[in-house]
Amino acid sequence: MRKVAENSSPKHPVLSVAPMIDWTDRHCRVFHRLLSPNALLYTEMITTSAILNGDRNRLLGFSDVEHPVALQLGGSDLADLATCAKIGEDFGYDAINLNCGCPSDRVQKGAFGACLMADPQLVADSVAAMKAAVNIPVTVKCRIGIDDSDDYNFLEDFIKKISAAGCDTFIIHARKAWLKGLSPKENREIPPLRYDIAAEIKKNYPNLTIILNGGLTKLDHIQDALKTFDGVMIGREAYNNPYFLTEMELALYGTPQPDRIEICEKMIPYIESQSSTIHSTTRHMLGLFNGMRGARSFRQILSTEVHTATSTKEIVQKALSALQQTT
Repeated sequence: MRKVAENSSPKHPVLSVAPMIDWTDRHCRVFHRLLSPNALLYTEMITTSAILNGDRNRLLGFSDVEHPVALQLGGSDLADLATCAKIGEDFGYDAINLNCGCPSDRVQKGAFGACLMADPQLVADSVAAMKAAVNIPVTVKCRIGIDDSDDYNFLEDFIKKISAAGCDTFIIHARKAWLKGLSPKENREIPPLRYDIAAEIKKNYPNLTIILNGGLTKLDHIQDALKTFDGVMIGREAYNNPYFLTEMELALYGTPQPDRIEICEKMIPYIESQSSTIHSTTRHMLGLFNGMRGARSFRQILSTEVHTATSTKEIVQKALSALQQTT
């Protein structure tokens, strides 16, 4: 039986894994899908310019096992966003998400990410253009605010304008973003979490699907959040401690937790089927045994010896043997 909060919306999975640049590539998503059959997975943020001018198969290609999976776009040109949303739909993505939360200098130079929160009408127009181009959901991921604009009224104005354009799902990272002076890492840690502001949005706009993101690393914390919000998005905890996904699957959906060794063994044929290096996939698996004896040995082999390995099965089994010898 699906053990989700009574107020959870059927329009969006209760559990999702955040888009994370350099981390949530297609190999990571296949690995996460083995751990979490029900979570909505996201691509890394991919810019419209990269899609329009780059190798689309490399950027957007993914395995069928990843479904449901959403494409997160970075951009601010209406025509480019609409075109790229359509390209994403044609590739088979289940939803399109617009990034309005990344505060990095590189993203700001492109006039997108968190700085878009200063121009809610542009975001609304962008959403409208994308919705007109596709038949799949278009959603927005944002912060609670930027710089000195971080009160409820600022976020409400943003949400009202974008929802009026047809967006009914918002993923809210419950920290504001400082556009100057803080690194992306510091912007994930220094601004205080303000779940209360996001909760007030959900209270006043009950018909909107509001997904909470930010600081969610404990199961009891997540279950408490689901009493208010329609879903939760897990970020770095899902990457650094990926078996945490199985704990949430068990609690939220009743999914039995898979054996970690079996997960590794299931990854072997996938890795062998890819033309990329072994390390490009095994790097996402390093935290699988976090908290267990032998985890360090497992990580060391997969992060060092893997670069000279010629057999996926051999290097994975060697890492598992080192783990078992120390347990």
